[in-house]
Amino acid sequence: MRAALYDRYGPPEVLYQGTVPKPVAGPGEVLVRVHAASVNSAELAGRAGRLRPLTAAAGWGFPKRAGMDFTGEVAALGSPRSGLRTGDRVWGVLPRTFGSAAEFVAVRPRQLAFAPPGLDPVRAAALPGVGTTAITALRDQARLAAGERLLVRGASGGVGSVAVQLGRACGARVTALAGAGNLDLVRDLGADEAFDYATTGAADLGPFDVVLDTVGTDFAAYRRLLAPGGRMVSITFDHRHPVASLGYLLASAAFGPRRVRFFSGHPTHQLLVDLAQLVQEGAIRPVVDTVYPLADIARAHRALEAGGVRGKIVVAVG
Repeated sequence: MRAALYDRYGPPEVLYQGTVPKPVAGPGEVLVRVHAASVNSAELAGRAGRLRPLTAAAGWGFPKRAGMDFTGEVAALGSPRSGLRTGDRVWGVLPRTFGSAAEFVAVRPRQLAFAPPGLDPVRAAALPGVGTTAITALRDQARLAAGERLLVRGASGGVGSVAVQLGRACGARVTALAGAGNLDLVRDLGADEAFDYATTGAADLGPFDVVLDTVGTDFAAYRRLLAPGGRMVSITFDHRHPVASLGYLLASAAFGPRRVRFFSGHPTHQLLVDLAQLVQEGAIRPVVDTVYPLADIARAHRALEAGGVRGKIVVAVG
């Protein structure tokens, strides 16, 4: 089968469309024919070799694979008690590994859920990873409530574009920080206020009950914007200064009245179900920047690495 592969760590150009054996649905597994996958920032770090200890579960050798989340349809069942049938439209996320940018994936039923009916599968691929992350951040970690003031940093990106919509659905007053060219987009997604991050800094804002950080810099400055009882959730850290950045996050998580909650997304079946429900209710819609064919996987990675992406880069598989 066709799959996105790379034979060494390096820039996006190490990626190519190659051929690997088609997986088989083992006992308790589901074989999914993949329609599309998205490109995630963790993949960029993995491809560049910055996540070697974390990706050991996928094997130390090459070639390595790309892709974390996916949409598709059930092609075969390794267990008749999965609650699924061949032909069912599904979406999901691979746990702690890569490989969804391929024609088929074999996964456990708990790693997927029914995809929202009526949503184009290519556009739907923009949502599983970032959508479940936004739900975990705002609903489960921050416990965002109606009437609270929410600041979203990186509001036009993958997680940010969903977080703005989710914040509005929760009844919060949403302030968005994004690039100058994306302010109309985030307003259309539900932001009450939108500011250019290049001209509006932390000192110009606040206070907020919840700050969602998708950027990973200037933690202390944005933490100071929290009102009493405020919560800050970060989904990333400053890769330029990883030791200092992670050290601050850990210290803040343990001490002080305005703690910063840092987490690495771990999508579950229920989170995927909740996300599908929000889509069906019209609370969340995908934001797709560009769709690339699988053969252009290197260009897809290069586009995300270049920055300025509105929503998600999607890779159409078949």
